Amino acid sequence: MNKQTFDAAAAVFPDACFREPPALGIVLGSGWGDSLRTDEVVARISYADIPGLGASTVKGHAGEFVLYRRGGRLVAAWCGRRHWYEGAGWEPVVLPVEMLRRMGCQTLLLTNASGGINPALRAGDFVVLRDHINLAGVTPLIGPHNPDWGERFPDMSAIYSKHLADLLHAGANRLGLRMMDGVYAYNSGPAYETPAEIQAYKAQGADVVGMSTVPEAVVAKACGMKLAGISLVANLAAGIARTPLSHADVIAAAEAAKPRMADLIDDFVLRL
Repeated sequence: MNKQTFDAAAAVFPDACFREPPALGIVLGSGWGDSLRTDEVVARISYADIPGLGASTVKGHAGEFVLYRRGGRLVAAWCGRRHWYEGAGWEPVVLPVEMLRRMGCQTLLLTNASGGINPALRAGDFVVLRDHINLAGVTPLIGPHNPDWGERFPDMSAIYSKHLADLLHAGANRLGLRMMDGVYAYNSGPAYETPAEIQAYKAQGADVVGMSTVPEAVVAKACGMKLAGISLVANLAAGIARTPLSHADVIAAAEAAKPRMADLIDDFVLRL
């Protein structure tokens, strides 16, 4: 990782972003970008204006940082994410986590859209991440050790906070949303998985599969942040779905779920 890249990115953010530690950081994945309800916007920055980050190349990712207040809480939200498969290296993938660390943020909510593997799931359901499986076999921690990110060999035995998961479940119960706990399988992408791969992931204990979230989670956990992960099941995975997979279907599913996604995020913010 290039510290100079992160320093250049931090220089773009106004002083207001570092004056008060955000109560929560959020990374909004595919289709989640319009899920914010704000009382006051403190700062707004386009990804294209942040060195080392740059505009998202994937449809469904708005590409904007928003620092806002809601119910007396300061929230730092990344509307859209960069992915390893985009080919720009790890810096843009984990830069949001590094900026949150520099802001003093201690709690992070990661969101994504995924393919459902567990037969109990259907499109439109929510899954709170209990754990994950890194099928890509690589992480942003590979390379020279960055002491700002904690120990060289960080413990990952309890990467997702049960307390934060309970808050998400409480919100889902109040809102009447279908939600279960599950294990997220991370594949680097951008190709969707084969039916044989999905069956292998199922045998390993995966409930959903996707192409994001795990790199940010690993770095955030190493930095000592408390984490929660929430996934919208956008479609059924290969071999389970009866039709070919497409990103257009992911966007359509997220569009249909927008009001529920916004309700869930807002409830979580207000429960903190």
